Order: sequence, then structure tokens, then C-alpha cells
Amino acid sequence: MKCKVCGKEAEVKFTTKVLHKYDAEYYFCGNCKFLFAGNPFWLEESYRRPINLADTGLLSRNLYFARLVSVLIYFFFDKKGKFLDYAGGYGVFTRLMRDNGFDYYWNDPYCTNLLAAGFEYEIKPGDKIELLTAFELFEHFTDPLETNKLLEISRNIVFSTLLLPEQIPEPDKWWYYGFDHGQHISFYSKETLQFIARKNNLNFYSALGLHIFTEKRINRIKLYILLVAAVLDLNRIVKKIMGSKTETDNVLMSRRENPN
Repeated sequence: MKCKVCGKEAEVKFTTKVLHKYDAEYYFCGNCKFLFAGNPFWLEESYRRPINLADTGLLSRNLYFARLVSVLIYFFFDKKGKFLDYAGGYGVFTRLMRDNGFDYYWNDPYCTNLLAAGFEYEIKPGDKIELLTAFELFEHFTDPLETNKLLEISRNIVFSTLLLPEQIPEPDKWWYYGFDHGQHISFYSKETLQFIARKNNLNFYSALGLHIFTEKRINRIKLYILLVAAVLDLNRIVKKIMGSKTETDNVLMSRRENPN
């Protein structure tokens, strides 16, 4: 099968069960280091619930990225510009960013905007969006070159997706595969994202779970220092002392969804 990113030949890496019942083949491209489901025919069933119950990290993820992106925009982009959270879910991130003083908007055809109502954004050709955010979206793409659609909205994209380890994990050794819910079908390495950036004449940066496609040139050391400063707050200390329930709740919800 041809790689969906670079077009080179990809080989079957492993076969596994998705949704505990469907046999699925996952292909790996040795050229751009991209791993993907060959024929994800189960997606209609997977998306009966757009946000799966096992995503217990939704709120903590939005709080974390709101701190990082606020610093990123303030120091490296036009902080007076217009911003869009694409596939914005319930509107958590949009509301947080507006609370931080940024002119942020929401768009998501599959979810209800519960927390940023009134700040929906209808995408129109020619509109100027300074920066677009897309958290936990890229791994859902059936065609990773859907990135091109995002670049038509803004040439600055900040996103999150967990990078594929250098040694590809066995199917039962990496939680991010998400075979229980079947929504994750594209897995990127740093090399994959660098390939996509080069193909679109963009710079690529990655730090602390954030990935950036941008026309701008950013000092990597300054970027890292500022993002670390954004993360270091009292909330982290309290969370460490208390012990987060995010992972244990994830296991609990996964078992409820799939008792067998």
C-alpha cells in the first residue's frame, strides 16, 4: 500500500483487533516514518459518540495547552489577531483563551459548543486567521494531507498529537493506539511532521507536547524556555501531591465501555 503522506511503499507492521471485533492492518512507511490503518471501515461505528468516554484528560489537556499557547501567541505571533480552535469540541479551549484576552473562535461540525457559545466561526475563503489550533485531531485523519485544508485557513498551525516512539510499540503496549474506540488511525513521527512541513514550505517546531507549522522563524531555545515558564505553576505541585485521577479514570471508563 502507498503511504498516505509521502506516496512511498508502506508495509504491514501488524494486525490487531479494533473495537474488540474487527481485524485491522496497520501499515508503516520507512521513508517518512508514518504508521496508519490501511482501511478504517469501522469509523462510522467509532464516531457514534464524537468524544469517547475514555478521554478523561480533556479538561486537564485544555488547561495545559491554554497556558502554553497564550505564551506562544504573546511572544511570537500577532496577539491582536483573530484565532480559531478547529475541531474545538465543547468550546473549553476557546473559552479559556478568550478569558486570557485573545480574540479566539470555535469551529466543530460534530460537537455542540457548550462553553464558548456566541463565538462560533464560519470558515470563509479569504478571512485572515493569525493562528489555528487543532488539538488531538491529526491522529483522526483518514488522509493526513487534510492538513492542507487547515493551511487554507491559516499558515500558522499549533497542534497536539502524541509522537510515534522510535521503536514502534506492539499493539498491546501503547495506550495511544486507542483500539478500544477505534478513532485513532494515523500516527506520526517527528520525521513525518517534518516531511509535511517541508512539502508546504513551512518551518516545524516541537516542544512540551506542542507541534507548530508556521511561516515564521522561531528561536528554538527561546521557545522552549518560554513554554517551560508557562508550565511551571502551583497547579503542577498540587496535582503531584494529590495524584491525578486522569489515568485511573481512563482505565475505568474503558472497562465500562468494553466489559469483555
